Amino acid sequence: MKAAVCYEFGKPLVVEEVDLAKTGKGQVRVRVAATAVCHSDVHDIKGELPGPVPFIGGHETAGYVEETGPGVSVKKGDAVVISLLASCGQCYYCVSGLPHLCQAKFAPPKDVKLHNKKGLPLVQKAGVAGFAEYILVDESQVAKVPADMPLDRAALLACGVITGFGGVVKRARVKPFESVVVMGAGGVGINAIQGAAYSGAYPIIAVDVLDVKMKKAMEFGATHMVNAKSEKAAEDIRKLTSGRGADYVFVTVGSIAAMRQGIAMAGPRGTIVLIGLPPVTEQLCFSPLELIPFEKNVIGGFMGAANLKIDIPNLVTLYQAGRLKLDELITGRYPLGRINEAIKSTAKGEGLRNVIMFE
Repeated sequence: MKAAVCYEFGKPLVVEEVDLAKTGKGQVRVRVAATAVCHSDVHDIKGELPGPVPFIGGHETAGYVEETGPGVSVKKGDAVVISLLASCGQCYYCVSGLPHLCQAKFAPPKDVKLHNKKGLPLVQKAGVAGFAEYILVDESQVAKVPADMPLDRAALLACGVITGFGGVVKRARVKPFESVVVMGAGGVGINAIQGAAYSGAYPIIAVDVLDVKMKKAMEFGATHMVNAKSEKAAEDIRKLTSGRGADYVFVTVGSIAAMRQGIAMAGPRGTIVLIGLPPVTEQLCFSPLELIPFEKNVIGGFMGAANLKIDIPNLVTLYQAGRLKLDELITGRYPLGRINEAIKSTAKGEGLRNVIMFE
C-alpha cells in the first residue's frame, strides 16, 4: 500500500510503498477514503511536537472497514470515522464516561504495525497514520457512521470538529447568553464558533490576525470580530461584553502570546480554555495576581471531551439536519501524490481544511 512518510523534520513527505501488519484481536483494518490535514500534522512534520522519525502522520480520517479481528463490533463494509482517541474501556476514566482521558492512551504501542520496504519500522503517529491507503487501529478508535454520509466530511469529525465544537458544548458547557471569545479562526476555532452558536451564546467574538478569516467566521455564527494585532484588543472585548470581559475565552491556536492575551480578555470569573498545542519548547508564564483577584479560571480542553461512539453519530445527525456546517469547512481536496501541496497550504493558513482523498 502507498503512504506518505516523514523521514526528516521540515522536509517534504515521501510517498512510497509500505507494509502493514496483519489484523489482530480487537483491531480493525480500514481502507482509507479521506484524511484531513490538521495543523497538528504540520507541527509534527516540523518537529515541534514530541516523537521520533520516521513516521506516518494523519489522524483526521474516515474510511471503510476492510477486515476485523476477534472482539470487534463493526463489520466489513461499514463506514467509520477513525480518531486518535484510543481507550481501554476499563480504567477509572473510561468507566466514568471520560474515555478521552483514558489512563492507557499514551502507552507506547505493544507492536509495530508499519514498515517500509527496507524493513525500517515506521511510527504510527497519533495511533492512526491516516496518510496511507490502509490503517490498522484499535476498535475503540472507530465510530460507525451512516452509509450515505460523505466520508470527506465525516473525516473532519475525527479531530477538528469534535475539538472545537465539543470544547464549547461538552468541556466548558457554555450556556445561552454567555459571552464567548474564540481566538483563532482556523479549523478548530471555526468549530468552536459553531459550538458557541449552537449553545445560544452571545456575543460570539472571533479573534484572529487575519480579517479574511474573521469574516469567514461570521458565516459560522460569530457576531463580532476583533483583530488580535490591535493594541486595544482586550479593551475592544470589554466594550462588546458590557465592560466586563468575556465569560469564556477559547484559545484554539498553539500560541503562547494568544494564551497570554486570552487571560486579559476574560472577565471576572471568566474561564480561559486552552485548546491549541504550542511547541514543546515554549512555556506559558503568568502571575497569580492576574487570576486570583478576579477569580478567573484556566482549564485545558482536550479533543472536545469526546466519547466517540456517542458524539460522532450525534454530530452526523446535526449535519444531516442542517445544524452543523461541514461542507463549508473543506477548502481543497488533494490526491495522496499531492499531499505536500496540501500541507504547505495548511501551514500558510490558507483556508480551513485540506483533505487527502483516496478514492
